[in-house]
Amino acid sequence: MKFILFLFSLITGHALALTLTTEDYPPFNIVDPKTQKVSGISTEKVSEVMRRSKEAFTITPYPWLRAFQLAQKETDTCVFSTTRTPEREASFKWVGPLVKNNWYIFARTGDTRSPKNLKELKAYSIGAYRGDAIAEYLEKNGFKTDLAKADEDNPQKLLSNRFDFWASGELLGLSILKRKNLSDKIIPILLFNQTEMYLACNLKTSQAKIDNYNKILQDMDKDGTNLAIENKYR
Repeated sequence: MKFILFLFSLITGHALALTLTTEDYPPFNIVDPKTQKVSGISTEKVSEVMRRSKEAFTITPYPWLRAFQLAQKETDTCVFSTTRTPEREASFKWVGPLVKNNWYIFARTGDTRSPKNLKELKAYSIGAYRGDAIAEYLEKNGFKTDLAKADEDNPQKLLSNRFDFWASGELLGLSILKRKNLSDKIIPILLFNQTEMYLACNLKTSQAKIDNYNKILQDMDKDGTNLAIENKYR
């Protein structure tokens, strides 16, 4: 498909549209289950960057691993919202940060264990989802993990005692619980990390484009655009 679009761009003289991939990760990327239209804090910021740069683009949601791998393999492709980690640093060119993301441990309501730090959970199994930066972090640091295909599967697995605790982004976890009417059954109990999330672009993306996108994003910070977007989702 990319090759066909490339030939079309050569014939018509139109620039090849940048492909932006993402996942459902509220409130940063929110996928409407009926229309597949994507909104959210990161989505609006990235869309505004593209608009100001006069870049033709499409946004398509996928399961996270698919969205992530497409940006690694396909030219003219970027993925968001992507946690920037040392392990991922050399795999992409980075635009951002777009947002900050608190990582939390969630527990069943009434669980009497009260860990003061992540090290106290070494003896327990922790649920996360495959390909996510949180899962990669836990596995790298020697924690026992139980990985789902999607984070939205983890609350029920926690309630079914498939694992002891659930690790997720604070706002994502709370959003999933609200959507599933489980906010009274599972609660966040421990903040264990804060990260920044970016637009991660294929390594073949022009550095001039990356520099321009980052400058535009900085301008959006200065002129209040980013704050206005964030306030819409509070």
